[in-house]
Amino acid sequence: MATVATPITLEEFLALPDDGVERWVVNGELRERDKSMTRRNRFHSRVMACLTTELENWNRQLKPPRGQVLTGDVGIVLHREPMALYGVDVAYVSSDVLTRQTEENTIIEGVPVLAVEILSPNDTVEDIHDKIEAYRSAGVPLVWIVDPYLKTLTVHRPDSEPELFTSRMELRGEPHLPGFRVPASRLFE
Repeated sequence: MATVATPITLEEFLALPDDGVERWVVNGELRERDKSMTRRNRFHSRVMACLTTELENWNRQLKPPRGQVLTGDVGIVLHREPMALYGVDVAYVSSDVLTRQTEENTIIEGVPVLAVEILSPNDTVEDIHDKIEAYRSAGVPLVWIVDPYLKTLTVHRPDSEPELFTSRMELRGEPHLPGFRVPASRLFE
């Protein structure tokens, strides 16, 4: 992984080529990793599909205005000074954040209600720790770290200790995802 120490702006980030390099910004620093090294697999993909289905079904039950469930390394700018931009596996973005976006925005600017990272074989402890800390310091109310291999999910909330859920437990999203409840085992089917 390469790190470029010069602070970068969102405009400069968006002007970078789509050249097979995974990029994100931590405290204004551009970080890069060759995407050819990314080894996603069916376990990662299946958890993403199951979790997205559960979130989308829950979201469709809400009264408008609703937020949106976004997947596939959706780019989210948590803040601009210093810039923090991450690719999030799955996110739930509130209708308030959505109304602040323009038709030209390809990246969400604002804090999501939920940020989910699904572990992949190439994730490092440092990368995941940096993301958790960035999400928490930006005020993301729910951060879920999903391990498709151990079939566990760790929930991080502000001012709370992380909470581990196994496949035998029920995952709840209250109060930030009101009414969201799912047996954790359904995420790993």
